[in-house]
Amino acid sequence: MDQEMGRKEVLEHFDIGMETAGYGNGHINDTYLVTMPRYILQRINTSIFSNPDQLMENIENVTGFLREKIAADGGDPDRGTLTIVPMKDGGRYYRLDEANVFRVYRFVEGTKTIEDSKTPGDLYEAGAGFGHFQKLLADFPVEKLHETIRDFHHTPKRVQALREAIREDRAGRAESVKREIEFALENASWADTVVKGMEEGRIPARVTHNDTKINNILFDQVSGKAVCVIDLDTVMPGSMLYDFGDALRMGGSTGAEDEVDLDRVWFDVESFRAFAKGYLGEMREALTEDELALLPFSVKLMTYECGIRFLTDYLNGDTYFKIHRERHNLDRARNQFKLVADIAGKEEALGGIVREACGKQDLSGSPS
Repeated sequence: MDQEMGRKEVLEHFDIGMETAGYGNGHINDTYLVTMPRYILQRINTSIFSNPDQLMENIENVTGFLREKIAADGGDPDRGTLTIVPMKDGGRYYRLDEANVFRVYRFVEGTKTIEDSKTPGDLYEAGAGFGHFQKLLADFPVEKLHETIRDFHHTPKRVQALREAIREDRAGRAESVKREIEFALENASWADTVVKGMEEGRIPARVTHNDTKINNILFDQVSGKAVCVIDLDTVMPGSMLYDFGDALRMGGSTGAEDEVDLDRVWFDVESFRAFAKGYLGEMREALTEDELALLPFSVKLMTYECGIRFLTDYLNGDTYFKIHRERHNLDRARNQFKLVADIAGKEEALGGIVREACGKQDLSGSPS
């Protein structure tokens, strides 16, 4: 079926306009802008999110909860969170066929996205935006959420997958990446820190976003303030350390994720300071001592996890991540491992920033 004709068929089931144009640059879902008035039409990637019912139930429950909180605080729910537009028959989404499942959101007017800015002001607002999102959801019954991608941030299982990839060596590449394999396995000793803390009840399960890139926040076009957290497909139970660490894995790096000149790649302490100040301004009182102590470590952990995922995919023959050149996944893995080593040397300084932001003299609990 012609894609445009398919979209028109979809839109007939919603009480909105019919003209669409491509919008945004997301890596997972296809997004379109519907005009007159404006809405967001998205095709859900069912190869990754195989259960649209659970996915949309998560989003409906979280956004409904947020709307009540925002209204109670005197805010505007139509700007503070996404609004699902139901079908004419009340359904959450329309299934054109097995590969084409569509949903509609209201367009949040007067906002903009920031793709890759790392200015202190933008990072502060990003931290405040994600912190406010989690603060509002602090008392959400997390057991109501489905796990849309199972074991997404279960780092020990990511290590296990790497060991299997090394053993199987499907693409015959293990011999050429001995140094990277050695680095990955040497650092595996602390990969279970957060998972173990959650299993033991020291680290609470919270509502987590799990994709805290700066371009997943809408900012006010005039003030530059964070307005709304978007891309809620991976909202599920987890640790806030995943969100904090992943935001700074990219936000704190001086280079792109696939920069090959590693002399240009290091972790910027001031970027951490800006994001942490914004985040802790919202979440400081809600966090446990263990969570606060592990904030610097979380950045190292999430960078390590992403690095071993890239290395695993390279060993498996590049079957998961999209690549645009030969050895692309290997370049990404080397990039992330360079950051891991740099972050490890700066954890004490990062801990000082957290203590300063919290007005505390000491925070214990971070592994070496």
